[in-house]
Amino acid sequence: MAIKPSQRSAQSVMGALVGNRMPPAPQQAAMGFFTDTSLCIGCKACEVACKQWNQLPAAEAQWTGSSYDNTGQLSATTWRHVQFIEHIGRRENGSSGLYSGIDAHIAEARSAGLIPFTPPGTALPFFNTDRWLMQSDVCKHCANAPCQEACPTGAIIRTEFDTVYVQQDICNGCGYCVVACPFGVIARDERGDGRAHKCTLCYDRMKDGIEPACAKACPTASIQFGEVETLKAHARERLGFLHTRGVKEARLYGVDDDILDGGLNSSFLLLDEPEVYNLPANPARPANNVAPASLWTILAAMILGLFGIIFFRED
Repeated sequence: MAIKPSQRSAQSVMGALVGNRMPPAPQQAAMGFFTDTSLCIGCKACEVACKQWNQLPAAEAQWTGSSYDNTGQLSATTWRHVQFIEHIGRRENGSSGLYSGIDAHIAEARSAGLIPFTPPGTALPFFNTDRWLMQSDVCKHCANAPCQEACPTGAIIRTEFDTVYVQQDICNGCGYCVVACPFGVIARDERGDGRAHKCTLCYDRMKDGIEPACAKACPTASIQFGEVETLKAHARERLGFLHTRGVKEARLYGVDDDILDGGLNSSFLLLDEPEVYNLPANPARPANNVAPASLWTILAAMILGLFGIIFFRED
């Protein structure tokens, strides 16, 4: 049926006012990352690839004096961040708390005569208690994303790949998402457009069937991309393999659904407790506090109203 000129004119007016609505893309399998920190060598290839593909400016280089980590943290212009967690000069008696597991392995190997009690000058990491942990951190693309729940404009959406995406033309830079994220991932570009930015999981590449730039560039396959359920199955298999090899401190983060009531689409294999990697063991989901806070607000209003009625009656 032909469209009348009046209908075409009305459509153009509505398009100018609210934008031309396009049908949603067909739903695809949930996609995500699995980052195996036991394979990360800290080369930062993922950081460089992410910045290059997404045309993100490099941060001004600065010397912290305490770490080789020159990036520092995730930001509006750094969507992949390789952490250098350096433990140098730790005590060897296992009293260093979280690190007693690896210290115990070293002590056992020394007692068995497998490694010398006095490490040589060129000692490899397994000869002593000094070590580096490295992790390529990124947006977790939470199944129940606090940033999306906090966004008042609807700028943060879930794509057909079940990833969390910030629509830049709708974001007003209010910053609610920044304080809602328990991982410190999303941030506003204070020196640029003032809007919120974070990892898009290379949405533009995924639409063309290409894996994200960071996973493509990773030389050790520490960053793996694929369907979430497949990655979780691989993560559990990898954990079992490391445990059989004696790496008892290895653990998974975000694979199970107990984190944020649904788990993470970007999960991790860690070699120590989450807090060592600056990850909260039990991240808070702000939406869970809405109902209790509203209830207390209603009760407080009722009590104040009751006192007001009593006070005015006495007058």
